[in-house]
Amino acid sequence: MRKLIVVLLCIVLVAAVGVGGFVIWADASLAAMPEALAALHSDSQVRVDEAGWIVFQPVDVKAHTGLILYPGGRVDPHAYAPIARALAEHGYLVVIVPMPLNLAVLGYDRARDVMVAYPDIQHWVIGGHSLGGAMAAHFAYKHPDLVQGLVLYAAYPPKSDDLSGQSIKTISIIGSRDGLGTVQGVEGTRQLLPESTQYVVIEGGNHAQFGSYGKQPGDAEATIARSEQQSQAVQATLDLLSGLK
Repeated sequence: MRKLIVVLLCIVLVAAVGVGGFVIWADASLAAMPEALAALHSDSQVRVDEAGWIVFQPVDVKAHTGLILYPGGRVDPHAYAPIARALAEHGYLVVIVPMPLNLAVLGYDRARDVMVAYPDIQHWVIGGHSLGGAMAAHFAYKHPDLVQGLVLYAAYPPKSDDLSGQSIKTISIIGSRDGLGTVQGVEGTRQLLPESTQYVVIEGGNHAQFGSYGKQPGDAEATIARSEQQSQAVQATLDLLSGLK
């Protein structure tokens, strides 16, 4: 009996160590760069609020279209502030949603709370980067009645989520030098997205430069500046958002 108890205690201890290690690994996010933190300050064009979500609202324009952004896996959500701010400057509400342990797969349904909090928004678009984009697509698959648009930054839907028959305006944006296998992933899942999906390749862009968090292990070197890649991503996203008016 004592041996059994010892064995059980060892199993519990190993499991606790494993869970603890996973939590530490997941929570060790890639930190936001100084330029991302600078984009978090309110000014005459954009008001930034942080109360659970990171919210960017245009000051002089009443937004009727909102974009909910899911961060990439193990990335500080503040790293997407430059893109969010640029979109808000054009009159759109943009909400970056922090995730449990910085993993969108653990909170893919959080967009619903955002939608409830902003009932005046007439058109909702959901999007995200990398794992965040995959979970944004999963949300769109689960709730096609809640979103009119889907924005994928270096991302593609899970193979179980067939969006091809849905009337969701979709754009897939990727860097030509993405070193994390996303190019192949996008090509291999085209059949899961609506036929009208727009595909944009940013020449010289890589995986990490959709956010502002520095280099990412396994990624290739970009041959264009981070600001240029994000500018092109913003313009492509604006094309989709403006089409919903």
